[in-house]
Amino acid sequence: MAMRTVGRPATDGLIGGRLVPPPGTEVPPLPPVSMPARPPAAALLEASAMTPHHEALARLLWHAEQRREPIEPLSGTFPELGLWDAYRVQAIGRHLRTADGEELRGWKVGLTSAAMQEMMGVDQPDGGYLLESMVVNSGAQLRAERFIQPRVEAEIAFLLKSGLQGPGVTREEVLEATQAFAPALELIDSRIADWRIGIVDTVADNASSGMAVIGDWQDAEDVRVEELGVSLALGPEIVRGRGDAVLGHPAEAVAWLAGILAQGGERLEPGDIVLPGSVARAVPIAAGQAAYATFDRLGEVSVHLV
Repeated sequence: MAMRTVGRPATDGLIGGRLVPPPGTEVPPLPPVSMPARPPAAALLEASAMTPHHEALARLLWHAEQRREPIEPLSGTFPELGLWDAYRVQAIGRHLRTADGEELRGWKVGLTSAAMQEMMGVDQPDGGYLLESMVVNSGAQLRAERFIQPRVEAEIAFLLKSGLQGPGVTREEVLEATQAFAPALELIDSRIADWRIGIVDTVADNASSGMAVIGDWQDAEDVRVEELGVSLALGPEIVRGRGDAVLGHPAEAVAWLAGILAQGGERLEPGDIVLPGSVARAVPIAAGQAAYATFDRLGEVSVHLV
């Protein structure tokens, strides 16, 4: 079956962090999807579970991001912190950002491949959120000073046409709910000094989020994403991977995310973008460098730090 382009994102231009076409370019819209109102960020976990301590840690990470000054690992400074404490910190951080007018655009899953878990020294995935200002088009030029210690990953982005309510979501249900796939790069970053992170640190720090760079959306019909080969090039370095490096199938990561969200009273909604995790190890990127990734069937995606 022939591949159909669902909607071509712009390759330049960024207004308020939103994807926009170049002047004079007509872009066919994606089919409309309903966007139900979302619960407030604090609903990610029970409000009664939030404490001033959680808020203080969320503000510490937020200030580190704003000032581009990394902090010591939370897990070392506060060894009593548990995984769900970390998700509470993340939820408060999301509230701080959305209170300033930021809009939620989707979600990300990290540490879903053996290569990334080994690289980061953790043994399980983590989840985080994507705001509008964190999503840009392929070909974007991003200022290096917005990051602290960025690395770039190649991922297969999902665009949902229907919602998913965990727990118990299956791979097949994820694929049925998916409207389109896109080649993507994620610039991950850490507010923790020298990437000395454990699972608590990265979860609290919104799964070491940075920016999502999205290529052309392609109709999900008849695409076996687990079989897609991917190559990521940055200068002379080339990293290769496959879709099945992500928990055996990228849809498994989306199903996992639906279960995590359900524990806090949230769900994946129609129109959400989901990054399921890197197909290979992350590569450090610095000012003056460009990263290019090529995906079987899905095409190419690129980003340049200036």
